[in-house]
Amino acid sequence: MAITKVERLMNLVICLLSTRQFVTAERIRDSVAGYGDSGSDEAFSRMFERDKNELRDLGVPLETGVSAGTFGVEGYRINRDAYELPEIDLSREEAAAVAVAVQLWESPELTSAAQSALVKLRAAGIQVDQEDSAASVTAVPARTRGSEPALGALLAAIDAGRSVKFQHRSSATDPYTTRTVEPWGVVTFRGRWYLVGHDVDRNDTRTFRLSRIGDDVTTFGRAGSIRKPDDVDVQSIVARVAGTAEVNGTATVWVAEGGAVELRRMGTAVEDRMIGGRPGSVIRIPVRSWEWVARSIAGHGSDAVVLEPAELRSDVIATLRSVAPVVGR
Repeated sequence: MAITKVERLMNLVICLLSTRQFVTAERIRDSVAGYGDSGSDEAFSRMFERDKNELRDLGVPLETGVSAGTFGVEGYRINRDAYELPEIDLSREEAAAVAVAVQLWESPELTSAAQSALVKLRAAGIQVDQEDSAASVTAVPARTRGSEPALGALLAAIDAGRSVKFQHRSSATDPYTTRTVEPWGVVTFRGRWYLVGHDVDRNDTRTFRLSRIGDDVTTFGRAGSIRKPDDVDVQSIVARVAGTAEVNGTATVWVAEGGAVELRRMGTAVEDRMIGGRPGSVIRIPVRSWEWVARSIAGHGSDAVVLEPAELRSDVIATLRSVAPVVGR
């Protein structure tokens, strides 16, 4: 796959930030992904000159000097002290945007090319600052990385405006089921990635945690046929489903004896009660996400009945009715 101009520039910045030495143009051509495809020395020279000018136009402090051990050959590096930002204050929205960018950058998809370049630099005898290089990304815990196996395929499908089909499971212990989705967007919430789109089989808007999507994502349909509705805010949808940190209500639910163990763990039993001739308990569940609780209760079928509030009861009934045709197939 051809390296884009943005990727090439990013790879060049990483290369020149990762060493205090001046790196020659020849070494850059051999080490930085994106330059190896240049067909001739002249083509590389033109490309490299354009890239240097563009970096300088962007304010990147690119320095020129003599590379050690090259008998006076000119080399390049980036002045890290001038490149790094001073302490800044960000608003909540700005901090969230930066966090998303960091998660994307720390994904294996975006670091592999950079790590390859750094390995080549070390092999050539150029000193690389390990602690400040992209290679140190591998020390980041897996859960905090901005990557899931399906991420690249889903982003490509959204960009192309095409439908996707994949295997998904509601929890780590549930079996996989096939889902057909018209994807609208992929966003992060509390360190996790979510796909938002129209579930074709259920004819409803759904969110899918990427860690619960299988590795194989099939893209199909005409390019440009899928488009996010103008009035849809995918970030708000995920926040509503995944919930906030604060408890914003209480649900009163009857659970059958010996059933709905998950709901019992979430709530506190307040009394025993018979419903429909079945013994059970009334529990009170603190709610952070009404939509998530509705789906959890619906998943227990006849073992769970919402007593209050009425809005939650209606949501559970609507959820059960939406999946009834699918279950009956």
